[in-house]
Amino acid sequence: MKEVKIPQTLITLAIGLAIWFIPAPNGVVIEAWHLFAIFVATILGIILKAAPMGTMCMIAIALTAFTQVLAPGDAGKSITLALKGFGDKVIWLIGISFFIARGFIKTGLGNRIAFLFIRIFGKSSLGLAYGLGLADLVLAPAVPSNTARGGGIIYPIMKSMSMSFGSLPDHPETHRKLGAYLTLNSYNMNLIASSMFLTGTASNPMCQKFALNLGIKITWMSWAAAAIVPGLCAFFVIPFLLYKIYPPELKKTGDAPQIAAQKLKEMGAITRNEWMMLLTFFILLFLWMTGDLFSIDATTTAFIGLVILLLTSVLTWDDVKAEKGAWDTIVWFSVLVMMASSLNELGFIAWFSDLVKAEIGGLSWQMAFPIIVLVYFFSHYLFASATAHVAAMYAALLGVGVSLGIPGLLLAFMLGFIGSLYGTLTHYGHGPAPVFFGSGYVDLKSWWVKGLVTGLTMLLIYMVIGGLWLRIIGYF
Repeated sequence: MKEVKIPQTLITLAIGLAIWFIPAPNGVVIEAWHLFAIFVATILGIILKAAPMGTMCMIAIALTAFTQVLAPGDAGKSITLALKGFGDKVIWLIGISFFIARGFIKTGLGNRIAFLFIRIFGKSSLGLAYGLGLADLVLAPAVPSNTARGGGIIYPIMKSMSMSFGSLPDHPETHRKLGAYLTLNSYNMNLIASSMFLTGTASNPMCQKFALNLGIKITWMSWAAAAIVPGLCAFFVIPFLLYKIYPPELKKTGDAPQIAAQKLKEMGAITRNEWMMLLTFFILLFLWMTGDLFSIDATTTAFIGLVILLLTSVLTWDDVKAEKGAWDTIVWFSVLVMMASSLNELGFIAWFSDLVKAEIGGLSWQMAFPIIVLVYFFSHYLFASATAHVAAMYAALLGVGVSLGIPGLLLAFMLGFIGSLYGTLTHYGHGPAPVFFGSGYVDLKSWWVKGLVTGLTMLLIYMVIGGLWLRIIGYF
């Protein structure tokens, strides 16, 4: 059971109070400054793990309402504004998508898809790596929790395959036989898949919301179109790169297709619920891709998918109630989005953008663009939560970049992609990281060193090839 940690709590409180009592800078209204103090304390508490993320966000709501920073002198309106994030459609898109993801796990369809790809590509360790990656990629559009996708579906299959070939977690001398390579590869492929779809990981819609606050509109289809080329390039490059810099001792895995075929045989014929899950998946993809034509937004589509699963009994209401991760995400996303959006409405983001612009305003946008991206990427060493990082820096850096003349869509998409890719740097950098690292196949030094190499490679692919692709399709 997670508990409140007193030393970290005291540090968080002290820094929050220190900011609160510092006089607001010129150009910043006092309410914006006080909300900034609460926001910083909340993010710091999440980073230091002073308390569970939900607890920190409940404290933030209480402080925001009690101090009336959003509606001075009007306590009723203040609590209403503090809770406004819960009515944001982006929050419910993520929450409902978690419920839909449960359908893949409950029906076994996710496992079936993974075994199908292993049966086709699994004759070598490199092919096995691509097969597991393809399964993650296929599931990514409709399974927004990359922790559920990577840790709940891909990881158990990856570990089972590794053990089948004598690469055992409890025997370090066997780690490099196959398990270490597949661990790092599966984790990196999970991050690439997360970057390629608006619904690929939970923090992507948060980026969409912050971009819209600055007048930059991103849709499900525009995100997919922007990410398709750099994402596929990274998808093909990273397994081969890891195969060279962190090679498995076992190059041929001829038995893997037979093992996968046996697993599929044990699963039996595709069940009715799997067929309904597959049909729902295609309906979701169709409506997400064509929603603009029918005036159906992504959240409405998610509701439609959930209703289909409930009406066909693929999911029950008990399944929905039991999905703790979804309800937890709805709570803390709502609070973080509320504070970040309110800071923008109170003029804090504009003030910060002007402040940074005054310091680097002499740079052309072509020079400022890589600087901002690199700062965002490498600052992730300081964060144990991708969501906290997005909440803390995405809107601010996007505002700075736009004020310097960087094309809005270019920077919004690039920072959005980086919000997944920077997870490769550390063993705590993204939701699935502790699951894969916890297998014991990869030691800490190898994780960080290889993570830096793969991270820089993906960064180069997305900035160069991705930037050219965005130019070709007219996004800037």
